[in-house]
Amino acid sequence: MEIEMKIRGLMMDASTNTPIVILKDGSGSTVLPIWVGIYEANAIALEIEKVQTPRPMTHDLIKNLMLGLNTSISKVVVNELRDDTFYALIWMEKDGETFALDARPSDALALALRMDCPIYVEEDVLKSSKVAAAAADPSSSEELRRWLENLGDEETGRYKM
Repeated sequence: MEIEMKIRGLMMDASTNTPIVILKDGSGSTVLPIWVGIYEANAIALEIEKVQTPRPMTHDLIKNLMLGLNTSISKVVVNELRDDTFYALIWMEKDGETFALDARPSDALALALRMDCPIYVEEDVLKSSKVAAAAADPSSSEELRRWLENLGDEETGRYKM
């Protein structure tokens, strides 16, 4: 089953200095942090902040290509967690035909923001990510979960480009 989620914000992992995209469900009870690359985080931050660049960035170019080819994105789904790596599918529609493309979650999320389409996470991925976190360090994973669930606006959005 797919759970609809929203991008709650971006932040930096203080221990690894790696950007994290925070996904949260509508009720706020489920949080999924996804560590992403610096360039992808910048692409997401640019769209969240509605920053216009003088020339199209990669995800803007893809959006422009899709629109020019009369193709839309119906949804983005983070569909798998394997070996500590998240996988995603971009569900596209063209001429009444629906098909999925494999993508990194960071790219899929950057496109979802630009194309204004819903973001989903498979329930199994949410369960697997909780199990993986608990196996790594049971005491800190519960602490991390509580901290992520109680993130306020002042904590998210602290990502600086």
